[in-house]
Amino acid sequence: MSLGDHLEELRTRLIRALIGIVFGLVICLFFASKIIAFIEKPYIDVMGEQARLQTLAPADGFISYVKIALISGLILSSPWVFYHLWLFVAAGLHHHERRYVYYAVPFSTILFVTGALFFIFVVAPITLGFLVKFNQKVLGVQSNFTFANYVSFVTMLMLVFGVAFQTPIAIFFLNRTGLVSIDSLRKSRKYVLLGIFIVAAMVTPPDVISQVTLAIPLYFLFELGILLSYFASRKERS
Repeated sequence: MSLGDHLEELRTRLIRALIGIVFGLVICLFFASKIIAFIEKPYIDVMGEQARLQTLAPADGFISYVKIALISGLILSSPWVFYHLWLFVAAGLHHHERRYVYYAVPFSTILFVTGALFFIFVVAPITLGFLVKFNQKVLGVQSNFTFANYVSFVTMLMLVFGVAFQTPIAIFFLNRTGLVSIDSLRKSRKYVLLGIFIVAAMVTPPDVISQVTLAIPLYFLFELGILLSYFASRKERS
């Protein structure tokens, strides 16, 4: 494909992906109250049943409501979004490489949703518990989070974990297209581990708990990518 054809393909895929996100947004707007109750659970678990988030500005509640619906709509429409993302990638590949794209679509979706849920169920309670106790015991201050700040914190990290969980797919894809060998991946482990901790420190809040809880699964996902690449190579040789 020429550069013009690639740009046209990108435009088409982006428009279709955005249409899917809009549909997801509309659906989630009707269920945003239930979704809010779901993402508030880590906060209530840490702060107690009587705890309630508060708003400080008149529009905070509405803006946060729409933000939650948008992120939830993205998660809901993720199969459609990843389908068009990988089809755009496939347009620049050789014919024998395109079959890996069709394997990547369902796994990308599963890993994205798994990453978002992993944050809500595992990371968020640990991180919030650490921050609240730090505020109380070290600083001697009471934690009273606003609704807008809490929603921004949760939705941002849900997306970060969802994207980070794409690591094994990226590793597998790079290997199967011949860009990176398994031996090179194995030899780069110590550099990858350092890079993972740097990335985790950059994309998470400045607390050790959230950084470590992202870095550890990221490294295991890197190893999973190597393992998948190894099994695929062995199957190809047999």
